[in-house]
Amino acid sequence: GGGDFGALEEIRQTVLQLRAPSQLVQELKTKMLTSGMPWPGDEGEQRWEQAWTAIKKVWASKWNERAYFSTRKVKLDHDYLCMAVLVQEVINADYAFVIHTTNPSSGDTSEIYAEVVKGLGETLVGAYPGRALSFVCKKNNLNSPQVLGYPSKPIGLFIRPSIIFRSDSNGEDLEGYAGAGLYDSVPMDEEEKVVVDYSSDPLINDGKFQQAILSSIAGAGNAIEELYGSPQDIEGVIRDGKVYVVQTRPQM
Repeated sequence: GGGDFGALEEIRQTVLQLRAPSQLVQELKTKMLTSGMPWPGDEGEQRWEQAWTAIKKVWASKWNERAYFSTRKVKLDHDYLCMAVLVQEVINADYAFVIHTTNPSSGDTSEIYAEVVKGLGETLVGAYPGRALSFVCKKNNLNSPQVLGYPSKPIGLFIRPSIIFRSDSNGEDLEGYAGAGLYDSVPMDEEEKVVVDYSSDPLINDGKFQQAILSSIAGAGNAIEELYGSPQDIEGVIRDGKVYVVQTRPQM
């Protein structure tokens, strides 16, 4: 409150020094194993410490600058914010996508708009140069996607089978306020940056493959919107032709 914003870094570093109570470790292990997920501790103490550090980095992101100033600007009480951590397996994606089930450019509710990149979705939602493949698709004709723009992303991100820890707070998805992306998602392992060549990719040069992939993305978006009964902002990946939805939230 006194304007010493350097304290934010000090708070983040303090969070990173937290030790995990044994009860928390045991509860997390039980939940992960009963969900069919691998337990990092089975690979040794160092792997568990990697996971615990990633969890703490998500918690610490409550005090990053962009989150602190963004919530302050809209008069959200920072002390009221609570941070949970979602634990998910990472799929080493062939492609990642973001779907808006109402076209955000035109406001057309009959039209799905989506973007697709090679590899993990961080190059799509993060500050990476270049553009994604973009397309629209009418909800009453999901098998006829229309490409709007071709990709120029020079980098794709790929990762070994791993776990990602994602933020989930009461400062996101609020009515009239799109707080998504303020807080951090932290993978246990570092992604590998690979130079990608879209010109040789079947998503570009194989019409049947392109139609199948884009239609499956549009179909997933349409199904999720019908399930929730409102326009959705959806993230997901494609692996071996299968669609995996990572998250969905109301479209702002």
